[in-house]
Amino acid sequence: MIFGPFKLVLKIISTLITFVLLYFVVTFVQIWLTGHEHSTSSTQAILVFGTTEDNGKPSPELKARLDQALYLYNHHRAPWIVVTGGNRPGDTHTEAGVSATYLEAHGVAKTHILKGYGDDTWQNVSTVVKQLRARRIVTVLCVTDPFHEYRAMAIASSQGLVPSPSPVPNSPTINHSLWRYYLKETLEVGVGRLVGYGRLSSWTTTASKIPRPGGG
Repeated sequence: MIFGPFKLVLKIISTLITFVLLYFVVTFVQIWLTGHEHSTSSTQAILVFGTTEDNGKPSPELKARLDQALYLYNHHRAPWIVVTGGNRPGDTHTEAGVSATYLEAHGVAKTHILKGYGDDTWQNVSTVVKQLRARRIVTVLCVTDPFHEYRAMAIASSQGLVPSPSPVPNSPTINHSLWRYYLKETLEVGVGRLVGYGRLSSWTTTASKIPRPGGG
């Protein structure tokens, strides 16, 4: 009898652990499947999520995203391209600024490019939402790495956009410990769905890090 309550506590803990593990396994599967979806629909804009730039030039990972956006734009999948991303301490350029320059050099009119900024995915979206609303843009093709596609779309959706997937098919990131990226995304999506992506962003970034709009 004395072990009865102890066994009950162990059973409850075991059930909770099983539930948590199942939750994150399902989350991982959703992330994996979404990263392999490629929408064939046309939208009002192409939303490119920022990643590192290299002293004024796109990094291989950013170039892959921009080339994917160019492909979609040149195939008339959307009339606007939206670029995002801030900079790191010491950088003189922003990811969005470098992206816009690259797109213009490859034939996209400056008037068809919108720029945001931000230190993370939530900020990437939140810094362009007003510009999109002003132009009545709601539907977007989300261009990012496959492992990031689910969270990018979830955050876009939570801020009032209607996203469709267009992950980069051959991102250079696949050559660099890909399992770590999927693990990170699984944790961030799992937690973000519970507490809210905006709150998660406020925990992991600070407003002081955000570069001013229109930079570099």
